[in-house]
Amino acid sequence: MSKQALIVIDIQNEYFENGNLPLVNPVEASLNASQVIEHFRAKNLPIAHIQHLSADPQAMPIFVEGTSSAEIHENVKPLEGEKVFQKNYPNSFRETGLLEYLKENEVTEVIITGMMTHMCVDATTRAAFDFGYKCTVLGDTCASRDLEINGKIVKADDVHHAFLAALEFFYAEIKSTDQFLNGAS
Repeated sequence: MSKQALIVIDIQNEYFENGNLPLVNPVEASLNASQVIEHFRAKNLPIAHIQHLSADPQAMPIFVEGTSSAEIHENVKPLEGEKVFQKNYPNSFRETGLLEYLKENEVTEVIITGMMTHMCVDATTRAAFDFGYKCTVLGDTCASRDLEINGKIVKADDVHHAFLAALEFFYAEIKSTDQFLNGAS
């Protein structure tokens, strides 16, 4: 029998309007993620909140531990007793207890939400798949930003959809919040 867990990746103040790394549409994504969190809470299913902290704040002063920018955004704040994993790398499994937590809870399927689509959501989804989990990414609970390569700007919407399309090709099913909530048992 399948058992789901929710992974909420890095929905932190750093990615919002007054943060140092603002994304496109983070508020909308966080409000959708909040709906999914409430669904998991109502069903008493495991929720893993992921919080990115800078491994070297001197090199890049973002996600600095103890700052308001590094805090999990108020729209998705963990409740007392919900599991929070702190990480220093894009992959939420690397040097955290996430894998052990999912195993302890006999999880077979992960529902993934969070920021940034092109970085931590991508890395975590691919790792979860490699660990044998069925993966579903809720695309409208994720956000990205404009990127630049070779002097060309790639718009956030294109980045977001390109990464979701790549994940759907092999690693995950991509759904919207409504599709997930209306199809969830």
